Amino acid sequence: MPLMFLNGGAMRGEPLHHLLDGAPLVAETTTAAKYRFYSVGGQCPALVPVAHGGAAISGEVYDLTLDQLRDRVLPSEPPELELGVIELADGSSAFAMLLRRPQTSHVQLRDITEIGDWRAFKATA
Repeated sequence: MPLMFLNGGAMRGEPLHHLLDGAPLVAETTTAAKYRFYSVGGQCPALVPVAHGGAAISGEVYDLTLDQLRDRVLPSEPPELELGVIELADGSSAFAMLLRRPQTSHVQLRDITEIGDWRAFKATA
């Protein structure tokens, strides 16, 4: 089953966690230090892969079925995000939601890479 790195509203204790429908938590971890991290309109986070100036971003990895990913998780994502594959801190790969390229909306982006954690950002916002 595919591994999915979640770093926003579907993490434990967040309002969209129910969409995972009991999928097992595999790990609390970070990405490799290859990503910038943005708040998309203050509503959700987005990762952007970069060649330089990236950081490790906190999140949770879940073991989802493809049906859960297709039917529950992806339909709940905003149009500013798209499914991609990222590198985790241990060098392994996982699906994650990335900022859509090219950007297709005019929603304000705020670089929150220095915070590196969606919950910590929300606590300061």
